[in-house]
Amino acid sequence: MTGLWANRWWVVVASACGLMVGQGSILIFTFGVFLKPVSEGLGVSRGELSSALFVSTWTTALGCLAVGWLIDRFGTRRVMMPGIFLFALTVMGFGFMEADPVWLIYAIFAIAGAVGTIQTPVPYAAAISKWFDRERGLALGLATAGVGLGTVLIPQLAGALIANFGWREAYFGLGGAILILAFLPVAFFVREPVVANPEESAVARGAAPGAPASVALRSWRFWSLTIGFFLGVMSINGTIVHIVALLTDRGVPAQTATGLLSAAGMAIIIGRIICGWCLDRFHGPYVAACFFVLPMVGIALLASGWTMPWPLIGAALCGTGIGAEIDLMAFFISRYFGLKAYGTIYGLSFAIFNIGTGLGPALSGRSFDYFHSYVPIFMVYEGALAITCLLLVGLGPYAYPALRKLPQTEPERSPRTI
Repeated sequence: MTGLWANRWWVVVASACGLMVGQGSILIFTFGVFLKPVSEGLGVSRGELSSALFVSTWTTALGCLAVGWLIDRFGTRRVMMPGIFLFALTVMGFGFMEADPVWLIYAIFAIAGAVGTIQTPVPYAAAISKWFDRERGLALGLATAGVGLGTVLIPQLAGALIANFGWREAYFGLGGAILILAFLPVAFFVREPVVANPEESAVARGAAPGAPASVALRSWRFWSLTIGFFLGVMSINGTIVHIVALLTDRGVPAQTATGLLSAAGMAIIIGRIICGWCLDRFHGPYVAACFFVLPMVGIALLASGWTMPWPLIGAALCGTGIGAEIDLMAFFISRYFGLKAYGTIYGLSFAIFNIGTGLGPALSGRSFDYFHSYVPIFMVYEGALAITCLLLVGLGPYAYPALRKLPQTEPERSPRTI
């Protein structure tokens, strides 16, 4: 691939397209849209269905450990192509769910979580981090903004498919969307660089200095950022996933409630781009603390029971926090531990992070089952986000900061071959 199509920013574009239909968009953010029709159609409770989603996050966590190692060993493309295809087929398999026996629901969620690992930010961030150094924050922010765009569009698509065809057929449609929006762009554009600017040649070859995975696991910084992001995503996802159900319980029309989920998606897009821009210019831990204060305010607004426009503002603030979170994690791993074992280290951190993505919705579902209210668990989330801010602020200086800035007159760098 040469000329215009060899420009490294096409990797970012393809990554954004792929993450539109990533594991988060397909399994997590459409879950709130499917929650009522699937639970009513199969005759299971919200708590049971939310627990099945939690099971999928555990299998995704285990899969992240394997995918990170495979990427470091074999490269991104060889791992992604078959994985995306299998994920599309598995999502279509949700259309065959039955409640008798109930363990079949848990089984298909578990399988989807495992194969969905390839559609997490781990492989995409690994590829982008090797293409970008000084503009890494912005590149990661633009790519992971695809998750936000998916949060805006994919729930709307799912809702339209459910309304017109039924929830089973809606899952078939989502599987097809994965093939179009992820498989094809990745097939054309996501590759690892072969030749790059001499200053960044080590980064391009994947041979940049960095800590081995064994060293990272013994580092207090690794566990501080991993636990911090775990608590953060548990709290924000536990809120966002149940927004549609929460608001319809309060008498808000389903279409309006789904629109609020889209507002959260728009905030994810804006949050990731702004966060990425800030990471290239300001110290990351302080940027992180600012972005986690916003969902604390958002959750408080949703718990208040106030009428519009406060739920809209609350959803947007929660979206801003989750929008920044994946961008921050991918960036921090590269700056504190380098690229030597980036896939393995990020895979482990994201595995733990992904458990939080399912734990939050499960806790919210159980809170509703036992208290008939989401307010008690929302108060728990407020405390968890405060702990996240404290853990991240104390991370300290980067071990692997960006390379020196080159003159602005430098032309755009494009590899001669890919």
